[in-house]
Amino acid sequence: MENLLDWLALLQNQILATSFLEWLAVGFGVSEVLLAKRNNILLYPTGIVSIVLSMYLLFNAQLYAEVLLSLYYLGMSLYGWIIWKKRNKNHVELPISWTTKNEMTTAILISVVGYFLLYFILVKFTNSDVPILDAFIASTAWAGMWLLAKRKIENWIFLNISNIVAIPLKFHKNLPLMAMLTIFLFAVAIFGFIEWRKIYREQHTPKLA
Repeated sequence: MENLLDWLALLQNQILATSFLEWLAVGFGVSEVLLAKRNNILLYPTGIVSIVLSMYLLFNAQLYAEVLLSLYYLGMSLYGWIIWKKRNKNHVELPISWTTKNEMTTAILISVVGYFLLYFILVKFTNSDVPILDAFIASTAWAGMWLLAKRKIENWIFLNISNIVAIPLKFHKNLPLMAMLTIFLFAVAIFGFIEWRKIYREQHTPKLA
């Protein structure tokens, strides 16, 4: 009980010391997720603002692999924004599906190769003090984003493997609000997995005449 109270006191101190930029980044990040649930195109500009602010914070926290991950998110957001605007003209959506054996192999390779590449870069060219965790978080998220683009149900699993490691690391780096945003994203990913699985079953359930 005493340890829990100490942890809560530490969390309170961290929140009180949180910068305005971190509050802003988290606010836009939460807004992005809520807009995504509503299928609103404003999720893209909102997400871009959150990503840019987060990149600045992550760079200052020496989480360089996550900065590279954010650059990837930025590119995907710009791409998604362009595609979304064309959605009304070509209303053809890639169906939700389970990952094939070859796709899973590719996702694992993205995680493994990405991890060693990022770890090498972090150790050789940066002053990162958490290269192992930073590289792991980014590489598994890369794989998750690749599966998300292909609308594969397992994308939520890869993203949450990344999230579960990112949460304590962000607390460790004195980014409590970003850590709590990641907890929020972790919960969203769980419900996303359940919802996508439900949609898949509905798509493959024979309709009665």
